[in-house]
Amino acid sequence: MGPDDEEVVHRTDHRSGRPGALPDTAAELAQLGAMGELLPDGLVVVGGDRVVRFANGEALRILERTPAEILDRPVSEGLTLRDKYGRDWWAHTDPWGGLTTRTGHREKLLVGPAGNDLLVTARYLRADRGGPVERVMLGLRDAEARLRAERDQATVLTTVAHELRAPLTSVAGFTSSLLRRWERFTDAQKKMMIETIESDANRLTRLITELLDISRLDTHALSLRLGPVDLHDVLTGHVLRHELGRRPGSVQLRLGTRAEEEGLPELWADADRLEQVFHNLVENGLRHGSGVVTVTLERDGHADGDGHARGRTGSDRPDAVTVTIDDEGDGIPPEHREKVFGRFWHGPSNASTGLGLYVVKGLVEAHGGSVWADGNETGGARFVVRLPSGLPDLVGP
Repeated sequence: MGPDDEEVVHRTDHRSGRPGALPDTAAELAQLGAMGELLPDGLVVVGGDRVVRFANGEALRILERTPAEILDRPVSEGLTLRDKYGRDWWAHTDPWGGLTTRTGHREKLLVGPAGNDLLVTARYLRADRGGPVERVMLGLRDAEARLRAERDQATVLTTVAHELRAPLTSVAGFTSSLLRRWERFTDAQKKMMIETIESDANRLTRLITELLDISRLDTHALSLRLGPVDLHDVLTGHVLRHELGRRPGSVQLRLGTRAEEEGLPELWADADRLEQVFHNLVENGLRHGSGVVTVTLERDGHADGDGHARGRTGSDRPDAVTVTIDDEGDGIPPEHREKVFGRFWHGPSNASTGLGLYVVKGLVEAHGGSVWADGNETGGARFVVRLPSGLPDLVGP
């Protein structure tokens, strides 16, 4: 409803032949009830005598009250509402007193009769402009889902703050030591400290990049710098970088059977974004899995005699490249395999920010590809990324 709703109500009633009249008879209330039951939110109507005249089924569910406990009872008895300070909302707001220009209030968080949190919106209806309030209509929503989301986001913010603080503390400590005691450290010690600073700075950059990417993905403002990409070369360098500082062989890269026989087609993609995707997936396998993380590149789909790309089942399917990342950990329960790509989902361990896989899904889909989670033969987790291959027609051979 807008600021001129009272004028609309008055004009409508005037055309019906009852100037200024509002629903009052049993038949009118019954009609209101039939309409109110169609609403997805709770609806409560309070009369000018401060007695509850109507409550739809959703309102009764949210308020945790039966019709006998709320209908035809004063609001002070059947519909007690309190604000965050513990004040009686009806007495504090007093819809029937105060300025006659008031039309209601926006959504507020209140405590209902059962002690549960409610989101309440009010509209004051008057038969005549400036006249007394004859009806107060309340829109009710259950606040539990919103409060839970706010708590989850607060937890994520705490985790992100911790993720930012840890490398910043390390960087500040090492740089302070180097500046004040440079002559006391050997060249090997200096190199180790500078490498640690670089590693922590890269970690900070990745986290901030993920936060920015989430904002861009949510607002559909992500841009890609597309060009020819040799995915095998990208992943070869990527695996080597991942093994720095870890035991040799912790990440292995191999080609599938068709990729070895036919080679891999080029992709038209953003190389930096793809590196970000596979960094997150490999890092996820190293952090949450165990043993060796295996990255497998395979050619998916093939061109038939007329040059049309078809999948292995013979159905129409563009030629593509699939990348499979397997670890040797405990795997992901089937009921969580869709959830892992959710925004801020971090599982029961709470060991991560829950940003990485959400960004992976968004970046892969921005390339026209798909990503999903599964289990592998060893019982560990498997992530599969499928990316369409080939260059656009405007790019010559």
